[in-house]
Amino acid sequence: MQPATAQRGITILGATGSVGVSTIDLIKREPELYRVEAVSAHRNAAALAQIARDVGARLAVVSDETRYNDLKSALSGSGIEAAAGEGALVEAAERPADWVMAAISGAAGLKSALAVIDRGATLALANKECLVCAGALFMKRAASTGATVLPVDSEHNAVFQALGAGHRDDVKRVILTASGGPFRTWSLEQITAATPAQALRHPNWVMGPKITIDSATMMNKGLELIEAHHLFALQPDEIDVLVHPQSVVHGMVEFRDGSVVAQMGSPDMRTPIAHCLAWPRRIDAPARRLDLAQVRQLTFEDADTVRFPALALARQAMAAGGAAPTVLNAADEVAVAEFIAGRIGFPGIAALVAATLEAAVKRGVTAEPSSLDDALAVDHVARSLAVALLPEIALKAS
Repeated sequence: MQPATAQRGITILGATGSVGVSTIDLIKREPELYRVEAVSAHRNAAALAQIARDVGARLAVVSDETRYNDLKSALSGSGIEAAAGEGALVEAAERPADWVMAAISGAAGLKSALAVIDRGATLALANKECLVCAGALFMKRAASTGATVLPVDSEHNAVFQALGAGHRDDVKRVILTASGGPFRTWSLEQITAATPAQALRHPNWVMGPKITIDSATMMNKGLELIEAHHLFALQPDEIDVLVHPQSVVHGMVEFRDGSVVAQMGSPDMRTPIAHCLAWPRRIDAPARRLDLAQVRQLTFEDADTVRFPALALARQAMAAGGAAPTVLNAADEVAVAEFIAGRIGFPGIAALVAATLEAAVKRGVTAEPSSLDDALAVDHVARSLAVALLPEIALKAS
């Protein structure tokens, strides 16, 4: 354990997103504990430059090369280095930071996260797609380099904390909780007609649009099942999901003696981020303190895979293994973007994912990726298949 006075060097990949902003908030509260090496964003140069100035970062990177001049201009006179492009993003990940937040959404975050793993650093993983697209490869590489992978997702962070109550061999099962999203109480008919604006109104969490839509379809929970499978070396039948609308219990671990250990807290991402940021110590965090007397009631219910078929699709992909989860994730990214753009309806998201998985099996592209390039190649093929299937899915929904 490092001394309490030691300053931890950190890098934040995806600094302008919701997880990145929450991380920045925590750093600003105790600046003496952290030295920021690099920050990155996709294309929001102005926001990134302001963050870099605020935390005194040494490097700022936009992955969209067309925004380089904007970033360089915004950083003029600051002494902060500006860079752009995928190569620069990987370079940021390779900079000498002890701890890196991987919060780039989607498959775009794979290369930079793996670059952190390859140098044996501590990776705070908020990008679940790394484990969904290339989980076996990712965790095997982490084991070989001695890298530490800390789960940032509230559910996996909860499980990580609860696992400390016993030995890994004594774990019977892990339970991830789901809020149920904005359509938890909606009928199938109502869900069928749901609009993007309705799907983006999450009852408990403030998140980016992709993950918010995934919460509405419950694909997010499906992706988290796959993530837990790799993070904690669990078999598919050792992971369950319970819908818990209060979002107070974030995850549970059941041990062989019948004991169930749960982690609870107010629904605020700064809590799991703070846990990862200071690990293995703890720091103060500004999240509202949990008052169970005020909450009064905690309820749980089974997940409904009839109204939310995306969860069943994710379970099928996890059981199939190989590159099936990679295809699932790629198709979902395409489907969510099309739904937000108004080109397919809400049921079309799961329908497109299912059709893409079927097409990928027929094409023989679901073998286990043996390298990052293999995983990215499967991702590319799956996206192409999903785009080709779009007219058929849109027609069925019309």
